[in-house]
Amino acid sequence: MGPLIPLNDISEEINLLVAFLIGIGFGFSLEQAGFSSSRKLAGMFYGYDTTVLKVFFTAAITAMIGLTLFNELGMIDMSIVYVNDYFVRSAIIGGIIMGAGFIIGGFCPGTSACAAAIGKIDAMYFLLGSLIGIFIFGQTFPIWEELYMADHMGPVKISDTLGVKDGVMVLIVIIVATLMFWLGEKAEKRFKREDITKEI
Repeated sequence: MGPLIPLNDISEEINLLVAFLIGIGFGFSLEQAGFSSSRKLAGMFYGYDTTVLKVFFTAAITAMIGLTLFNELGMIDMSIVYVNDYFVRSAIIGGIIMGAGFIIGGFCPGTSACAAAIGKIDAMYFLLGSLIGIFIFGQTFPIWEELYMADHMGPVKISDTLGVKDGVMVLIVIIVATLMFWLGEKAEKRFKREDITKEI
């Protein structure tokens, strides 16, 4: 959350309450977008349903535009917003594992929590597997630490790497998203499956 300059005097309790309400809203939005269906989520990888692509690109663009405008209006200071450190090797390996798990299980950690919340048994098993994996990784971290910390690049942003302003980066993402939406529509027509997302 934040740091929103006009709200920097709110208490920790209110801060957590707002975060909790935002979390509920986020989960509700995921469910309404159909992200509690593993078939719909897996459809992204097989080309017959690109809802995931459209929703997440739309969310990213909305957030980018909002943050950029708030920064320009002095409502948020982007210079003190935390950016995760980038570890190249572990990011690539983690992305491959995440992608494979997404295709095989039909969920990511966030969508599995969303589906489990409305009683989906497969999501509950997926979420349990995620927790077991996190526990095992935590217990064996010394084994993986060197690999995990390899190729550290610090808290880099794509705009900084490309040497462009944040506003230009937002425009680039909007153009890329528009192209991806168009390709997604083409893919859905090409790989259409009858009633594939209908719940049993």
